[in-house]
Amino acid sequence: MSNDNNEEEYIPIGELARTIGVTTRTLRYYEEVGIMEPPHRLDGGSRAYTASGVRKLKFILRLKEMGLSIKEMQELNAAYSEAKQTTKIIPRLIEMLDCHINNLDEKMSKLAVLRKEIVDYRQRMIERFQLPPTQ
Repeated sequence: MSNDNNEEEYIPIGELARTIGVTTRTLRYYEEVGIMEPPHRLDGGSRAYTASGVRKLKFILRLKEMGLSIKEMQELNAAYSEAKQTTKIIPRLIEMLDCHINNLDEKMSKLAVLRKEIVDYRQRMIERFQLPPTQ
């Protein structure tokens, strides 16, 4: 980490990428698509991130884990940028998460049906070919 004149600490892009477990290309991509603000530039032009930038990146990665698309994250970022108020962004985030929960419930239901079909098929094969039952 390095200090600027205003005593704010910056994390170079390579160090941040290694620490968080993403590539530097991913960080630049998030900047290109507008879900991360342009970072501070160190001497020589390399990107460096503040603590608030790191927190935002961790939030973005968590949203990604939850299944939100880049487009949805862009929408949330735009809503936040316009108002700088969680009162506008949180209801939309809840709506998006509810949609993803419903999608997951549907997938889980379909997987449960598929699992039952496979178990039933397996049992029919054991019976048809008179195989000893296995676990």
